[in-house]
Parts: sequence; structure tokens; C-alpha cells
Amino acid sequence: MSDPTLPLTIIGGYLGAGKTTLVNHLLRNAHGQRLAVLVNEFGSLPIDADLIEAQDGDLTVLAGGCVCCSYGDDLMFALTQIRKLDPAPDHVLLEASGVALPGAIGSAIGLFGDDIRVHGIVILSDAETLPGHLNDTYIADTISRQLDSADVVILTKTDLASSDQMRRSHDSVHEHAPLAGVIESRGQDVDSELILSHIEALKKPGQSREGHNIRLVTNVLAMSEPVDPEAFAQKLAADPDILRAKGHMISARNQQPVTLQLVGRRYTVTGAPSTAKPGVIVIRKDHSRALA
Repeated sequence: MSDPTLPLTIIGGYLGAGKTTLVNHLLRNAHGQRLAVLVNEFGSLPIDADLIEAQDGDLTVLAGGCVCCSYGDDLMFALTQIRKLDPAPDHVLLEASGVALPGAIGSAIGLFGDDIRVHGIVILSDAETLPGHLNDTYIADTISRQLDSADVVILTKTDLASSDQMRRSHDSVHEHAPLAGVIESRGQDVDSELILSHIEALKKPGQSREGHNIRLVTNVLAMSEPVDPEAFAQKLAADPDILRAKGHMISARNQQPVTLQLVGRRYTVTGAPSTAKPGVIVIRKDHSRALA
């Protein structure tokens, strides 16, 4: 039975961490989902111009059946309006302002009723500036409280950070969000389905606050030899550390290319174009690199 509640993901993080980049990336890679984006005011989230199809007051119609709605000071009213949309959205993204506390927003949404549930809180942190910000008297409390609320922390702009800044950033995340999954990102390289459909796999319920952060690694399997696609997919799906896999392989039965899409334990194997290049990208939890 499908879940009748509407999932809502809160995207937070300090100014300049990359929230706008992530939201536009998710809109471009929604894989058929209708997304509703809530922003405090339109000026705070410049949706890419080529995604905008029409504007009407506080509602902007976006490509792919998505919408963007400004909620100002009345979040509950905006959620009520989102619930009335026809067709209904599949998922809501709420982009919090850079100085907002996403945990408090999540608590407020929890009072809304049973129609909307908080799917997760994603906090973006600039890996280059995070260590310095946490030593800044004026903003350290805000940033630490943002991290405290995170189910997933995305360390952004990792290509600009030094190895020392990366180490200190990971240490800071471990201190303030020891149960959060950690994703390293250079920009628009975050797998959208991890955020839209699979945050639960990155959380660590039942562990103490002294638990380890989960880090994710990406491997590319060459798939140079034909395989039994169904058996291969089942093997990946049975591995609890694998969160996502997608790519192409050659079927041993008829030597034809097929496409694999796997999220958690769910997968599909379908026909692929004859020009599809074999290779499967796998995103998995890396316990060997977990931070103590």
C-alpha cells in the first residue's frame, strides 16, 4: 500500500553553502516526480530561468509538472495550498534560509497533521569555510544547531577545500551530527534519488550519539562480460550497504544490452539502446572510512 502522506524534505545550511544549486539540480533530475518547492521568498532561491514556465502571484509553474511557492511568514498556509494542488505533487522541498534552524521548522511541520511528513533534513556545509565558521563567535551557534538537526550532511565545494579543511569539516560533522550520513560533493553531482527517495538508508536509528558517521563511496563496475541481469540485480539488492546502482550490462541470455536501476532493495531491469555502453555505477556505505 502506498504511503498517503506527502513527504517533505528540508534543505538547510548557512549562506553560500550551495542550497540553490542543489534545489535546481533536484528539479532537473526529478525522474518523473512532481516536486513542489517552498521558499521563504522568491528572491532567496533563484530558480534557473529555463525551468520556469509561468508565474502567477506566489506560485511559479516549473518544467516537469513541478511548482515553486513562496510562503513568507505563513508556512502552514503554504502547505495547505500545496495539499490542494491538482495534480498533487509527489514530494515537497523546503529550502530554509541560510540563518534558519531546520530542526525547528521540522518540529513545526510535525504539528501540521498527518497529511505531510518530514522525509528528512539535509544540511549543506561548505567544506572550505565550515571549520572557520564554527570558530566565529557570531555564527557558530547557528551553524552548529543546523548540523545538529541533520539526517544527511552534504559537504559542498570539496574541490576547493584543502585536505586539512576536509579533515576538520568531517571532524565537525562527527561532533555535531554523529548519526548523519555524509556525502561529499563538488557541485551538481549528488544522486537525486538519494535525497528524494532514500534518506532513510542514510540514517542510523537506534545508535547512540557516539555512533559513526556513514560516508559514501562510488564505484564503477566495468561489466565487460555478459551476466544474468536478474541474478546480478538481486545480488546488489541483497547487499545492505548498497544504496543506489544504475547503468548498463550485456545479458548473457541474448547478448543484448539492458539497463539496471536500483534504489535500496528495489530494482528494475529493462531493455537498453544498442549503443548503451556497459558499466554500472554503485553508491555504497563505506564502513572502513567511518569516522570514529
